[in-house]
Amino acid sequence: MMADEKLRRELKSCIEAFRAGTLSEGMLQDALDAAGGGAGKSQDLLYLQATSTSLTSPVNGMLLMEGGEIAEEIPDAEDWPYQTVLEAVRDGWRVVQFPNLALLLDESRSYGLGCEFILER
Repeated sequence: MMADEKLRRELKSCIEAFRAGTLSEGMLQDALDAAGGGAGKSQDLLYLQATSTSLTSPVNGMLLMEGGEIAEEIPDAEDWPYQTVLEAVRDGWRVVQFPNLALLLDESRSYGLGCEFILER
């Protein structure tokens, strides 16, 4: 589960409990934990290989590191959380590295993974 989804779920639960008069300190702590913000929180990284340098080009490969762990591979591309880099940016990911255009200059040689974007949050 993505961190944003967990936070939304926890906050919705807090709102419902508040309305019912059953909101507890523990529920608020769970929401705070879901929000992160604590010392020692690891950086989340998302590697997206796209078909071109455009933010809207289709993603053809991905790797996600969340909470200091490599996420399980999702074999079916249709089930990936993002189909374009732009979708990831709209979900709160920040691009920290754009594809290295020097790798694309010589079509007779294959270098690396092509149009790789690295994002973090």
